[in-house]
Amino acid sequence: MATTQLTDIIEPSQFTDYLLDKTATKTKLIESGLLVKNDQISKYLKAGSTSFNVPYWKDIAIGAEADIISDNPDEHSTPKKVSAYKQNIRKAFLHNSWSSMGLSAEIAGADPLKAIQERVTAYWDNELQKRLIASIRGIVASNKANGGDMIHDITTATKTNKFTSEAVIDTASTLGDAFNSVVAIAMHSKIYFDALKSDQIQTVTPSQGRPFQTFRGLMVIVDDGLTPDDDGNYLSVLLGAGAFSYGISQPLHTPATAVELINSAGMGGGMSVLHSRLNLAVHPLGYTWVEGELQGESPTISELAKAEHWKRMTERKNIPLAFLISK
Repeated sequence: MATTQLTDIIEPSQFTDYLLDKTATKTKLIESGLLVKNDQISKYLKAGSTSFNVPYWKDIAIGAEADIISDNPDEHSTPKKVSAYKQNIRKAFLHNSWSSMGLSAEIAGADPLKAIQERVTAYWDNELQKRLIASIRGIVASNKANGGDMIHDITTATKTNKFTSEAVIDTASTLGDAFNSVVAIAMHSKIYFDALKSDQIQTVTPSQGRPFQTFRGLMVIVDDGLTPDDDGNYLSVLLGAGAFSYGISQPLHTPATAVELINSAGMGGGMSVLHSRLNLAVHPLGYTWVEGELQGESPTISELAKAEHWKRMTERKNIPLAFLISK
């Protein structure tokens, strides 16, 4: 009796196209508008080097007072220059693999290819979200070391050090008149349940699409990756649309999807291994990556969370992020 193997159901190029198209399409990060796919970043991921620069124009909306027009032909206006800054974006070269033993249930399914694709897509979705949260932690650490103007820390407050609506409003106020750029709030499940018990969470059911929960109009993203620190302090994050960009591409010189048949495994019974490789970059608006000593060729999740790798390149109000630290 013939046995269906991974090589019988996976066509590598089609599998890769599916992953590149579907990764991050089902997460709340995309639905909130927080994480935006950037085709330019995806393009540069296919080029050589471990990082690349993307230029950003500085806003001209805030500048010197306008000229007062006169009727004197000898008076001439002086044009102001338009300035730009560069954001250094770090690539990550990532891989994981799964044996047919781990995928045996999917191979037995009615549509095994779709089942496997969705499992692998879910893995990369999760990896993307973990790297995003690690980058957020790195930005918080960097901001703490440079004045903390993006952070509202109430852990030592005498009135209350718990997550409250008032604390969220005070956190949003760090953005000044740019506060209305905030569209979502990310929190640990413990904070979520505290807010739920105090009737601060509402469920919105749109005419089309899935219901989602909000806190004072902000989409709620619950992620236990926002673990408390050693002192029991929780980080909640106010996020604006486009606060982070990401790019994703297949490797330039190695296949993004490969199926390896190990004939000697299982005393000659054979084993199939599915390999998946992606080049990935997640980058916060207004920050540049600062290269430093790394364990390998790409930053690990713990390295993304270090202050020394992030430097702010624009004024505070242009960064659609704010951080609340509470008990």
